[in-house]
Amino acid sequence: MTKNANQLKPVLFVVTSNAVKGATGIPTGFNLAEVTHPLEKLQEAGIQVEFASPKGGDAPLDGLEDMKDPVIARYWADTDFRHAISHTLCLDDVDPSRYSAIMFAGGHGTMWDFPDNQSAQKAIREIDAAGGIVSAVCHGPAALINARRIDGSLLVAGKRVAAFSDGEEEEVQSTHIVPFLLASTLNERGAHHQNTPNWSNNVVVDGRLITGQNPQSAAHLGEVLRDALLA
Repeated sequence: MTKNANQLKPVLFVVTSNAVKGATGIPTGFNLAEVTHPLEKLQEAGIQVEFASPKGGDAPLDGLEDMKDPVIARYWADTDFRHAISHTLCLDDVDPSRYSAIMFAGGHGTMWDFPDNQSAQKAIREIDAAGGIVSAVCHGPAALINARRIDGSLLVAGKRVAAFSDGEEEEVQSTHIVPFLLASTLNERGAHHQNTPNWSNNVVVDGRLITGQNPQSAAHLGEVLRDALLA
């Protein structure tokens, strides 16, 4: 690590605003582990993080995960964190030039409001063009399937990526609920999805694109993102 964290622009964490799985009425939102575990790694290194969502304001939670997880429990008890995720910036109001990286957290909600969000695509395009890092974990790469570089090419084309696998989607019985299968769609966009066994820690780095497969990959992704920012 050669850079000083104080010299870095903040990292923008993006979470879903979508609270329902399509027409099913089943509640959803963002995955808390996929926010808190990477957040811990960045904050421990002194890297600032800000939060945004497609609609701004209070971000819906995709269930309250096991409070036996000390990282989740600590952040859930932290009033500053709770305030941040209940007062997210609206993506439409985000100035991408303020950030050194963007990180899209997962949770099934992302499958409905990330893929076609123009402000998310603008942030990805401008941060990538400025030499910043684009990162996503689990269902967060839903934001990447239609994202394009400044030259108009698909961001993921020819890139190795990790994301929630088709096998994991089948295991959680959501194959026929989600509007598309994330890993398959990434491959259709020209990406090379790096499949590993369900629920294994899998983080893939391809240049300035850093992606993780599932909640089990979130802490590792935070470490990799931290190290890339401070390199």
